[in-house]
Parts: sequence; C-alpha cells; structure tokens
Amino acid sequence: QVQVVESGGGLVQPGGSLRLSCTASGDIPSISVMEWFRQIPGKEREWVAIITDGGNTNSADSVKGRFTISRNNAKNTVYLQMNSLKPEDTAVYYCRAQTASGRKYWGQGTQVTISE
Repeated sequence: QVQVVESGGGLVQPGGSLRLSCTASGDIPSISVMEWFRQIPGKEREWVAIITDGGNTNSADSVKGRFTISRNNAKNTVYLQMNSLKPEDTAVYYCRAQTASGRKYWGQGTQVTISE
C-alpha cells in the first residue's frame, strides 16, 4: 500500500509561481513512477508531468518550459515547480504514485487558483 499527500496549492496572480509537494508513505520501494495531473470541474483529468524512479522526466506541452517536476528521495517527496502561471492553469492538482506492478494511488488533490 502507498499513500500520497499533496500540499502547496493556493491563490497566485498571473505570472507568479507555486511549488506543489507530494509526499509518499507506505511501500516506498514499490513506487516506479510519480505523476502530476490536474482537473478543472466538468472536464477530464489532464496529465501534467512524470518522473520515474530512474529520474527521467517529461511534461505536457501545455506546461513545458514553465513547470518542472523533481524529487527528493530522502524526503520521499516529489515537487512540481510552477512558474509563469496563467489563469488557465487553475485546477485541482493531483499526485499519483504507480508501482512496478501497475497499482495506482491518488492523493486528495490541492487547489491552485490563478487570478488577479
């Protein structure tokens, strides 16, 4: 079993920055991939970024160059650094851990609001 908890959301003006954190607990060695998704009410959940246990990363075109995913293994934490934020980045951001066996564990989400 794996548990993930997101934090760091909030209200930021356009052009600002936020750093989201996702801390995992439980069967940490089983985690092979950590990802960030986001969801606007009434829309499908959108994939944002991924980091593998090997340290490989990738992100969606809509955030590439603005968002950076990274991790601190000592703290079992993955980060999403979000810069140059736009109103369209407003969403609930979710972290997901996936194990090598394919099991997926979601966090409860953290609200990010970009507004004047």
